[in-house]
Amino acid sequence: MTSDLSSLQAYDYALPEAAIAQTPARPRDAARLLHVRRDGLGDHRVSDLPSLLAPGDLLVVNDTRVIPAQLEARRGAARIGLTLDRPLPDGTWAALARNARKLRAGDTLTLAHGLTAEVVAAPGDGAVTLRFAGDPTAEAALALPPYIARPDGPTVDDAADYQTVFAAQEGAVAAPTAALHFTPRLLDALAARGVGLARVTLHVGAGTFLPIRTDDITAHRLHAERGELGEAAAAAIADARARGGRIVAVGTTALRLLETAAQDDGTVLPWRGDTSLYITPGFRFRVADMLMTNFHIPRTSLMVLVGAFAGHARIMAAYAHAVAGGYRFASYGDASLLERGT
Repeated sequence: MTSDLSSLQAYDYALPEAAIAQTPARPRDAARLLHVRRDGLGDHRVSDLPSLLAPGDLLVVNDTRVIPAQLEARRGAARIGLTLDRPLPDGTWAALARNARKLRAGDTLTLAHGLTAEVVAAPGDGAVTLRFAGDPTAEAALALPPYIARPDGPTVDDAADYQTVFAAQEGAVAAPTAALHFTPRLLDALAARGVGLARVTLHVGAGTFLPIRTDDITAHRLHAERGELGEAAAAAIADARARGGRIVAVGTTALRLLETAAQDDGTVLPWRGDTSLYITPGFRFRVADMLMTNFHIPRTSLMVLVGAFAGHARIMAAYAHAVAGGYRFASYGDASLLERGT
């Protein structure tokens, strides 16, 4: 493996197809949890989380709710797969399209039940802007990650499994998967332990499924995602810090929002807007002390992020341990609890 941390090869590893989880653990908090400490590794269950945290620590969770976002369209005889990304202020939708190279501004797409969409822009790399004659989410299906095999489409179970217990603010097209492991029982145990909870919102976009297509990871760009960190969350973070508690981001989306809202001195103020923050090696983390996250697919921006957070050598060793130990990977898989490397 290359030692050049700007090379995509540095974030590759051998992932057996059978290791990619196709269904979640039941109950959710029965999933395995790999504690990646600065001084070693510990094998646990998510239900052990209260014992791994301390009174005064603060969990920061993403309360976005997944909306249906997968659509099938036609332009003449050509089939076009669409994944909604986010609504834009002028009423159009940003989306990702398969076979997008065939699309041009002014094209009209036909969908089920008489729904149509005009292509407003098709700048490339699969991105399109669409103006729908109607509500596209009413005709859409759940957009599961491409590595979850559903030949006949998402199941009834997926509709519940792919929402977190915190889901409240509609707008994501993909789940903040680290939070899928939480249950009311686990939340009660964390509260009894004295661990706090703060909610933020980052609407996960379709760009989360896009691979890095350049060997130089610094040439990659993330699509913008809408987020909000309110006054209550900012106050909870300040209070936890004042009391000596650790800030534990639940998921890469919560982490990216925290670091977007952070000031240079590490304080966090209320924030609202779009973020395309791309975390790469050398990033100076100002807020999060720990990160709970699932095991990510090789050669992705999420692998780059966890390597930057925990340290590249440590994260690759942890992933080798997880593969050898039979951990389950990706959205419906097991979790890791990472201590910040520096």
